[in-house]
Amino acid sequence: MKEILMAMVDVALERIPAQLVLKNANLVNVFSGEIYPTDIAIHMGYVAGLGSYSGAEEIDCTGKFVTPGLIDAHVHIESSMVTPNQFAKAILPRGTTTVVADPHEIANVAGIRGIEYLMDSAENLPLNILMMLPSCVPATPFENSGAVLRAEDLAELMDHPKVMGLGEVMDTNSVLTCRHGVYDKIVLAKQAKKQIDGHSPGLSGNDLTAYIMAGIRSDHETVNVDEARERLRLGASIMLREGSGARNVKDLLPLVTPQTQQHCFFCTDDKHPSEILSEGHIDYNIRLAISEGLDPVTAIRMATINPARHFGIPNVGAVAPGYKADLIIVNNLQDFQVERVYKKGRLVAQDGESLFESEPINDSNMRRSVNIKPLNDKTFALPKNINDLPAIVINSFSLLTMRLDYDPAKKDQYHKISVIERHHSTGSHYSAWIDGFGTFDGAIASTVAHDSHNIVVIGSNDSDMKLAVETIKEIGGGLTLIHQGRIIGSLPLPIAGLMSDRPVREVYHDLEELKHQAYQLGVSREIDPFMTLSFMALPVIPELKITDLGLFDVKKFEFVR
Repeated sequence: MKEILMAMVDVALERIPAQLVLKNANLVNVFSGEIYPTDIAIHMGYVAGLGSYSGAEEIDCTGKFVTPGLIDAHVHIESSMVTPNQFAKAILPRGTTTVVADPHEIANVAGIRGIEYLMDSAENLPLNILMMLPSCVPATPFENSGAVLRAEDLAELMDHPKVMGLGEVMDTNSVLTCRHGVYDKIVLAKQAKKQIDGHSPGLSGNDLTAYIMAGIRSDHETVNVDEARERLRLGASIMLREGSGARNVKDLLPLVTPQTQQHCFFCTDDKHPSEILSEGHIDYNIRLAISEGLDPVTAIRMATINPARHFGIPNVGAVAPGYKADLIIVNNLQDFQVERVYKKGRLVAQDGESLFESEPINDSNMRRSVNIKPLNDKTFALPKNINDLPAIVINSFSLLTMRLDYDPAKKDQYHKISVIERHHSTGSHYSAWIDGFGTFDGAIASTVAHDSHNIVVIGSNDSDMKLAVETIKEIGGGLTLIHQGRIIGSLPLPIAGLMSDRPVREVYHDLEELKHQAYQLGVSREIDPFMTLSFMALPVIPELKITDLGLFDVKKFEFVR
C-alpha cells in the first residue's frame, strides 16, 4: 500500500507519467454536482489525478462523459438464470461494475454451500460482487425449503470483507413479535457494524416504526411515494427498483428531491437475461429517470456514490484521487449509452461487448437438486372446500396479488396452481385457483419459485401439469411449457434449479422463445409468465400466495382455512 500511495503521489505531481490518461473528458463529479472538462490520470488501478496530465497510454474523450462505475444496490444474481461469470459478461458492458448481491435464492436450495459457490465464482471476475448474507432461509416457517440458516451458520461469513451485512429481512412478523432467531441475525450484523436491508411491503404506522427500530435501514419494496416517504422519515434509505417483475422507478421519482436524493439509490432486485440484454441494467434505471425529468447528475449519484456510502464500500462510487478506477465512458447524459467500461483501470467492456475471460468453477455439488416423490392423481387435487377458499388474482406488472372470493360462475377464467416440495422428497404439495393468467391452454412449470424454490406449476388441466413437473425433474430443474400433452420447450437450469452454465445470450434466446410460445398459447401479455409465476409462491409479498403447505394470507400472516 505504501508503494502504491507514493507512486500515485508521483503521478499526481507529474513526476512520473500515468499508466493511462483519459484526455479531455467531461467528468460528472458526484461530490460537487458539476460537469466539467478534465484529464483523468489512472495509475495502478486507481485515479491518481484530475487536471492536465500525460500518460503512457492516452485516450481522447472529447465530447464524451465520464462517470463512476454503476452500482446495483440490491440484486439476486440467480434471477439472471446464469452463473456469476455470465452475469458479469451481461452487465459489465452496461456500466455496472459493483453489485450488492443477496444470495438467498441459492441459499434456500443449498444453504451455506450455495453462498460459498457464488462467492467462489466471483473471486476472479472483474465485476465487484459484494454480499448481503441471507436473513430468512426459509423466508417464513410456512413452507419447506432446501436449507435452514441460523445466526450461527452466518457468523463465520459475517466478517468476510466482501460481506456488507444482512440481507432483506422479509419475515416482518418475526421482527414485530420479537422472535429470537431473527434477532440473533440482526445482532450479528450490528455487532459487525454492517448494514441490514429491509423488505416490508404494506407495513406502516407503529408496525413500520418498530420494524425500523430493530435496525433495518433500507427498503426496495416500496411501490408508491407515500410508502417511501414514511420509511424515509423514519431513517430508512429507499431503493428505486426496476426489474423484470416489479417496475417502480417512475412511481417513486417524485420522492427524489435535492433534500432526499442522498438517501435514494437504484437497484434491479430480480432481472431476467431478456431484459438485461434488451433494456440494460442500472444504466436503464438512469435513462428512465432522466427521461422522466430527473437531473442527470442526481440520477448518476443514485447509481454510484449514494449506495457506496450507504453500504460503506471503500474507494468506489466516485471519480476522484484515491478512488478505484472503476469508471465508464458514455456518449451523452440523455441517451446514456455506455461505450467503454474500466475496472480498476483495466478496459473490461467496449461497445456492448465484454473483453474478459474467466473460467467457471466446479459446480458439481450444486446439481441434482430436484428430488420429488412420484406424482399421482392426488398431486394436483384441489382441497375439498375449494369453493369456500379465495382465489389468487394476479396484478399486471406487479409482484402484489389480490385476494378475491372464488366465483364458480367464472370458472373458465381460472387456472390451477400447485406447489410441490422438491428438495427432500417429502411429498408435500398444495393446489388452488389463480386468476389473471389469460386464456392459456396447457401448463407452465418452474423450479424458480421465490424464495424456497419448490416446483410451481400453473395449468388448465392436470395431465399437462403432471407432464410439466416430470419434465422439470428430467432436465434437473428449470422452466418448461406444455400444450396438449406435448413439450413445447424447456430451459434447463441445472445449477440448483436456478441457473444455467451456458452463455447468457443462449439463455436469453431460449427464454424469449418460451415466452413467445406462452403468449401464443394465450398467456396474458400484461404479465411476464415466468417471472410472475416465480413469485406466486413467496409468502411475504401481499396479498395472497401459495406454498407447498397451503394458501397463505400475507396480510394476516396465516394460512387460509
